[in-house]
Amino acid sequence: MKIKMLIVFFMLFSASIFSQDWVLDIEEAKTISEKENKIIVLVFQGSDWCGPCIKLDREIWQTETFKSYAATHFVMLKADFPKRKKNALGEAQEKHNNALAEKYNKNGYFPYVVVLDSKGKELGALGYKKTTPEAYINLLESF
Repeated sequence: MKIKMLIVFFMLFSASIFSQDWVLDIEEAKTISEKENKIIVLVFQGSDWCGPCIKLDREIWQTETFKSYAATHFVMLKADFPKRKKNALGEAQEKHNNALAEKYNKNGYFPYVVVLDSKGKELGALGYKKTTPEAYINLLESF
């Protein structure tokens, strides 16, 4: 029984170490950004319907290279727009994401990645690119 509990604990602990830390609120992202001197990477995605969004997640965001770098250099802010009912967001989160889209993604591009400073000022933007995590990091840092 103790061995089973240790295995479960290890699995939960290792999953939390290697998962991407996403912030879901712009004000929280600004606070962290200012406190830790990090840029904000705002990601507009359709997690359950947008092919390029899913590719960007798999090829960049979920890689160990990107996650390690992001942990010390970026505040990752997610604005998801799922279409499937089972993935529906709460009303408050949906309203928050819509407000972000009105301000930073007026054309409704998906995926759309906006780099912001700690005050929420846009420094640059890009979308999906078939590239390496290192090259994508360089693009984000170039702004």
